[in-house]
Amino acid sequence: MRVLHILPKMDALLTGEHLIYTITVPLSTSIILGNLIIILGISWNRQLHNTPNYFFLSLLVADMCTGVALPFIPLMGLNRELSFSSCLVAHVFPNFLFLAFLFNLVMVHYERYICIVDPLRYNTLWMHRSFPLALLVVWVPPLLYACLPAFGWNNWTGPDWNNCCGNSQTLVPLLNCSTNGTTCCSYRRVFPNAFIYLEVYGLVLPAILTIAGMTGRVLWITRGQLKDICRLHRSVERGSQASYQEQRLNLRYTRCVVAVSLTFLACWVPYLIYQHVCMAILISDTKWSSTTHIVLSCTGIGSMAVVPLVLGVANRQYTEPAYKLLLKLRDRWSRRMHESEDLTV
Repeated sequence: MRVLHILPKMDALLTGEHLIYTITVPLSTSIILGNLIIILGISWNRQLHNTPNYFFLSLLVADMCTGVALPFIPLMGLNRELSFSSCLVAHVFPNFLFLAFLFNLVMVHYERYICIVDPLRYNTLWMHRSFPLALLVVWVPPLLYACLPAFGWNNWTGPDWNNCCGNSQTLVPLLNCSTNGTTCCSYRRVFPNAFIYLEVYGLVLPAILTIAGMTGRVLWITRGQLKDICRLHRSVERGSQASYQEQRLNLRYTRCVVAVSLTFLACWVPYLIYQHVCMAILISDTKWSSTTHIVLSCTGIGSMAVVPLVLGVANRQYTEPAYKLLLKLRDRWSRRMHESEDLTV
């Protein structure tokens, strides 16, 4: 009878894993291939071998690693039978890659923000004078913070969370599933509540707000510069009405604002919704649908991982080698088709 009780939970676990892989594997493959294309584009163009693009390369590498770890991040919400070391690796490593991606994203936005806000001081930034130190700043702190559970800040010796191992009345006792539940792997046993609060409200949300603030500041400065250009143009032309060039500038600025707004809505809003729902559930300590958690986590983290791809595709220099390669392949294909038609004729 006990075996019959455990079968529904095993089926639910397998169904959850199948749903995770169904959503994340295509998204993860797209993220990895997109980053590889942009990385090769920067590597082949020697004119792009400078410090700003090296920062962007670091972001692309972090984003590609996040794409590799994307199927494993939603698995943190499922209770699995793993050993202590395997459970730590399954939680610490994806968390490290996610934080490293976030730190790299902030660094890239800050470097471009200084380039626009204070161009005279841009070349004298400490990031340009000591690039290896800047790389350590965006990779080492996430690693140290993510490894804190491995250094002892965890709930592994606490009670079994979410009835993972169950009790002798409902489930078949797992091996070593006793008072400390050594085979019951859950995010609540690896990450204490204080750790989660500190990461979300001390690292993740401040980073997102910083990126949004720098982006808004850049758009505001761009709007002011556009007004100055239009004012100078009118003074030279001695006209009171907007000329065709001014209308084109305003149209380009409007397109830029719309593109930034849509990118924020499509890439950041799903993750913010997922983050706040998770925190609300954690604070209220209530159970919720695993399907809802899987869908929100996959779409939220996956949409945020698309941000570097949007930044890379927006720069034609990054995608020019891939575009030329596609043109060559298209020309070869059309040439072969014409040759085959000639032979048939």
